[in-house]
Amino acid sequence: MQEWARELGFSQIGVAGVDLSAAEPGLSAWLAQGFHGEMHYMAAHGMKRARPAELVPGTVSVITARMDYLPRDTAMDAPEGWQAAELSRLTRPQEGIVSVYARGRDYHKVLRARLQKLSDRIAEAIGPFGHRVFTDSAPVLEAELAARSGQGWRGKHTLVLNREAGSMFFLGEIYVDMALPESAPVTAHCGSCSACIDVCPTQAIIAPHRIDARRCISYLTIEHAGPIPLELRPLLGNRIYGCDDCQLICPWNKFAQVSRLPDFDERKGLSGQQLVHLFAWDEATFLRMTEGGPIRRIGHERWLRNVAVALGNALRATGDATLRTALQSRAQDESALVREHVAWALEI
Repeated sequence: MQEWARELGFSQIGVAGVDLSAAEPGLSAWLAQGFHGEMHYMAAHGMKRARPAELVPGTVSVITARMDYLPRDTAMDAPEGWQAAELSRLTRPQEGIVSVYARGRDYHKVLRARLQKLSDRIAEAIGPFGHRVFTDSAPVLEAELAARSGQGWRGKHTLVLNREAGSMFFLGEIYVDMALPESAPVTAHCGSCSACIDVCPTQAIIAPHRIDARRCISYLTIEHAGPIPLELRPLLGNRIYGCDDCQLICPWNKFAQVSRLPDFDERKGLSGQQLVHLFAWDEATFLRMTEGGPIRRIGHERWLRNVAVALGNALRATGDATLRTALQSRAQDESALVREHVAWALEI
């Protein structure tokens, strides 16, 4: 099965059991404290996330998979390392930063299709079996299942870390109705390191293994639909979709692997672009430039909101008059959300 998985672009597969009861108290406490913010679906499904057999009746085992996603042209041989090369983008305030995972094709589509192909290969070998594939698209405790099945350990930033691949990979699952031998978990190797906690721009990692999503830049720029809290706007810097800081600072990501698939190659127009250019996109351009990618899900309005905040931060950092001109072009935008963030950005 590992060989079939590798042929489909996966880096590793494992098997986890369905008894996740030990994870329920932590999930309940996280939800009770409101750390999920406006991600109401997190609470709506309750403990179903920790109960695979309730989500898909008949589930006995979970096949887990991970797939590396660094674009194939990532500068792995850069003298300072690929992570430092990415971090240097933060020092260019007029450039918009899109999280590495979002610069290519929508991973949901890529992984789901390939997980289904893997399921089909298994069925050819053993006969029909009940199954359902998932990739960040249902109430599934993906990181918990991945850790239990030997894909890696949970880092202090809550992401799964692998000694040979860091954390720059996607996760997917196949819920199956047959009992399979479970993979052995691996030991944790974070030690006393707190780099991810220390580097977080908004201090969203409030304690090891605990995140307040309401402060996370990925949440604020992607999941959050309304105004970005005033006190957090300056902390977003030039990040306009997601945030990779906790991964870029992690020592284990020097072992990150580039994807073997072209799907995650950087699309032209999304990386290394000036904020002024991105802010000029009308909705038709936004839809065209993000077609088939994960960014499209936030819509044009939230895109402009995010870029307006970044432009405001760049204006404060550089005083460049062209940034002010760009912002003023949307001062009367039809969206109240956009107008609010433009007004804030112009207040210097």
